[in-house]
Amino acid sequence: MITVSTEYIAQKIKEAIDRISCEVEPSCRAALKKAWEEESNPTAKFALGVMNDNIDLAAAENRPVCQDTGMVVVFVRVGKDVILTGRLLQDAIDCAVKDAYVALRKSVLDPVTRINTGTNAPAIVHTSYVEGENVEIEVMLKGFGSENMSQIRLLNPAQGLEEAKRLIVDSVKIAASNPCPPVILGVGLGGTLEKAALMSKHALFRQIGSNNPDPQLDALEKELLGKINELGIGAQGFGGNVSALGVFIESYPTHISSLPVAINVLCHCSRAVKIVIDGRKEGTVCNL
Repeated sequence: MITVSTEYIAQKIKEAIDRISCEVEPSCRAALKKAWEEESNPTAKFALGVMNDNIDLAAAENRPVCQDTGMVVVFVRVGKDVILTGRLLQDAIDCAVKDAYVALRKSVLDPVTRINTGTNAPAIVHTSYVEGENVEIEVMLKGFGSENMSQIRLLNPAQGLEEAKRLIVDSVKIAASNPCPPVILGVGLGGTLEKAALMSKHALFRQIGSNNPDPQLDALEKELLGKINELGIGAQGFGGNVSALGVFIESYPTHISSLPVAINVLCHCSRAVKIVIDGRKEGTVCNL
């Protein structure tokens, strides 16, 4: 068996937060520049230009790309041949968040008292066990201007896929300018209420422009993206060609009496990264 310390994982997550708070995920950055080039509405084109300038300046000056520094969401996949040592994983990750947010806005509070934790911890951590000798970590800073526009519905199966598609497109129409479009949508189809929501969040880690490995879901993603961009919402709600940069779907078998549909909305700034820790040498290969 191979051991990886949770302190090492925390170190890598802290480094990731330091970086992605100031730098947008590369495929998102490229998609926004392409959107600016292709936009025909002058007001929306201006807005896209400001977005791109903001992203470039944030990276160049090492400043947060958005005033909403978000809540930290982490997906951890631990290889079955790996033993984690040290403190509990949640505790280690929360410590990394506290360290990273010393100089960032702290937005996390108790839902009842509304008293700020003062650290931006705890993080939202999802852990699973997989084959292999690595620890794979996905980190996202999720802002809540977009999170608040997210939806989940458990449809009657008789309503079928057509109603699910209508719901997904309408979610963007209803959100309008609130989530700082052009948006990125993560969609979870199937499973249960919580499984659909989890898939919708994880889908947001896909790179913009990537194809879904499932041909049916890939075709559905492209269809939905086309319909959403026909809405004419455009950048920051000013109208135009580009209302969404991507639609990403994950699916799971569900019960015969339901069709869960979860839609997680992300703004135009995808602050996400994947880290792979090689358990054999406790080194790291990542796209930071």
